[in-house]
Amino acid sequence: MRVEPVSPEVLVARVAALVVERARADAAGTRVLVDGHPSTRPESLADALVEPLRVAGRPTARISARDFLRPASLRLEHGHEDPDSLLDGWIDVGALNREVLTAVGPDGDGRYLPSLRDPVTSRSTRAGYVEAAPGLVVLLDASLALGQGLDVDLTVHLSLQDATIARRTPATDAWTVPAYARYRAEVDPERTADVVVRVDDARRPAWVDTGASRRS
Repeated sequence: MRVEPVSPEVLVARVAALVVERARADAAGTRVLVDGHPSTRPESLADALVEPLRVAGRPTARISARDFLRPASLRLEHGHEDPDSLLDGWIDVGALNREVLTAVGPDGDGRYLPSLRDPVTSRSTRAGYVEAAPGLVVLLDASLALGQGLDVDLTVHLSLQDATIARRTPATDAWTVPAYARYRAEVDPERTADVVVRVDDARRPAWVDTGASRRS
């Protein structure tokens, strides 16, 4: 396994190139998951991919897993601070697949729902369906999402050591740390993801060449 320091700009360019390569091979939409602890800001990487993909002629849909959480009555059934529920039961995987990921894939109906529920109020966002443009790339940001059964084509994991997660997690969210420890132990995201980037130093990301990114 080779680890190569890269600049944030090079990181975006490399991931965009992999997405374009994968998109060429897929007649239907291409689904990309950017996964990481909230402190790694997976949404920022997903946002940064929009422009280079546009330049490459690929329309994008920016989707956040936060807008597809299960209803509060279900995800908080065991309390507001249950790490096992956070890992296993917060993302509404069925809805996210049905309304977005599978919907724009080869067996889908070619339209998707940009959001489902407000993550704070748990109420419907009342978003309308959008017709998927030809060659659409879905850019989904999420945390603790690998190994959940999401219907995606390319996965990117922003990796942190356990000590970094503990240090970066606010005291009010300390209850989430065991969920990330379980995730690392059970899902092993550095082996599961197609692309792994170590971001313990956010200013100096490191590209992990696991071989999977070359196959993607």
